[in-house]
Amino acid sequence: MTDLTLLTKPGCHLCDVAREVIDVTLAGLPESVSDAVEVTELSIQDDPALYEKWWEKIPVVLIDGKLHAHWRVSQDRLAEALRGA
Repeated sequence: MTDLTLLTKPGCHLCDVAREVIDVTLAGLPESVSDAVEVTELSIQDDPALYEKWWEKIPVVLIDGKLHAHWRVSQDRLAEALRGA
């Protein structure tokens, strides 16, 4: 199982774009890959530690707890990372 975490905050338009990129990317992957990805979305406003670490880089995508992208998410790069996870 691959854990993909999207760190967001309310009212963030780039977060909306990142969410869409994740959805489109997963839909385009083979089921054997997409079914093995668990997506979690967390708001930095709900966790002071997340806020302190990531507030200026939102949205942030973590794959298995490691930074994959911030601000803008590339569909091709995300697909490649998920295929290799």
